[in-house]
Amino acid sequence: MHEIISFAAIVLVVAGGLTLALAWSKLSERIPVPAAALFLILGAVLSDIFPALERHASIRTVERVVVVAVVVILFDGGMHIGWRRFRAAILPITTLGFLGTFGTAAVVAGCCHLLLDLSWITSGLIGAALAPTDPAVMFSVLGGHEVGGRTDTILEGESGANDPVGIALMLAMIQFATSSHGSFLIVVREFAVATSVGLAIGIVAGRLLVPLMRIRLPSAGLYPVRTVAACGVVYGLASVAHGSGFLAVFVAGILVGDERAPFKAEIEAFHSSLASLAEVAAFGGLGLTIDLSFVGHDWLWLKGLLIAALLVFLARPLVAGLLLLPVRLERGERLFLFWGGLKGAVPILLAAFAVLADVNDAKVIYSLVFVAVAFSVLVQGTTVPFAAGRLGIPISLVEQTPWRILVPLRSAPESILRVVVAESSAAAGMRIRDLELSDTWIGLIVREGEPLQARGTTKLRPGDELLIVSSPDSMSHFEWLFAATRE
Repeated sequence: MHEIISFAAIVLVVAGGLTLALAWSKLSERIPVPAAALFLILGAVLSDIFPALERHASIRTVERVVVVAVVVILFDGGMHIGWRRFRAAILPITTLGFLGTFGTAAVVAGCCHLLLDLSWITSGLIGAALAPTDPAVMFSVLGGHEVGGRTDTILEGESGANDPVGIALMLAMIQFATSSHGSFLIVVREFAVATSVGLAIGIVAGRLLVPLMRIRLPSAGLYPVRTVAACGVVYGLASVAHGSGFLAVFVAGILVGDERAPFKAEIEAFHSSLASLAEVAAFGGLGLTIDLSFVGHDWLWLKGLLIAALLVFLARPLVAGLLLLPVRLERGERLFLFWGGLKGAVPILLAAFAVLADVNDAKVIYSLVFVAVAFSVLVQGTTVPFAAGRLGIPISLVEQTPWRILVPLRSAPESILRVVVAESSAAAGMRIRDLELSDTWIGLIVREGEPLQARGTTKLRPGDELLIVSSPDSMSHFEWLFAATRE
């Protein structure tokens, strides 16, 4: 009987947390505090009030939960971005995601050593932990908004790209810190192997997933389950091969994001919901591992705030500013990218790796990273929409459209395509009869969530969703009309 009651209590806590997350998602429309911040702080407070929670949620158990959560979030984020969006902003994403991670880690490490009098190894571990931005917070903050320009693609792409890089860097730094004959060559070698193997497996997996997703299954509900299983296979295979499983999963998600497959909408909806649950589990679990009484010891909370301020006002503007010089961006867009480098679950996860590896000052590292992440999620995450508006970045809440027209078909609708008219596209502002579509025609227009009959005199507007009927051979000739013009 005691076992049943204990398990029921666990179910009650988990279900209560999920209910709170759903309620907060509605309140966040008026109170723009990310759910991640709520659960991170709530978990930390509850673990101090009820010490038994911290005993049940060991840091190793939470680390495993967060790894699974990050895998789910990265794959969903990759699918959300897709190859077309990623390719349009590939230069800033790759430079910020790769070079920016090293630059941020170096600046933070230098500041920690010079200002806080920490050893170079401890400073390097803190810098490696705080270098990557976080996909869970980034996708959560921007996911419900429509942001003009390329800034949202850059921030989301960077958060997906630099997490695998940061994890590979952190693991290499831990090996350096725990090895009696460590050298910088170890860091370079481990990082090179992890990223190259992860990238290669991710590309191969993405290419194989596309035909796999088109194989028919007995039930519609099995299609999302298959992609979840594929995520686990990709992550596990890359990790066993000494590569970055996180990078492999993110790349695979990007490569399947734009592909058409049976029940693709249902697969994407399932993964988005699963990623939201993973975010709650990750931040809530990480919060339980924090000892707030230790954070208050020796002014660690103040040192953590100093590191957070250095990240926001020195490291991020310095590193991102230099790397974004070749990219054509407005001044407001650059400032928004500086402010949008949010930290979250991944930096705390990296600090947890240091604790599990039993490096020197591990608990100090963990506490300082927690304070910096809490500041980032609470202050930066809350003010991202406000900052976008003040900097002239068009941003608005995406209104939900809960009704869909479902037409079951036995085979892939190769002659039907759904496109969205981009603001800078050639078709924006033109009448349908002036588009010269030849044997192609627009069957339906959805404007602001309402269906609209397509007539020759109808003038297309940015944001219009079009259902186009054409022959497969003709689609590639006109699709560029509705896409954004590249700069």
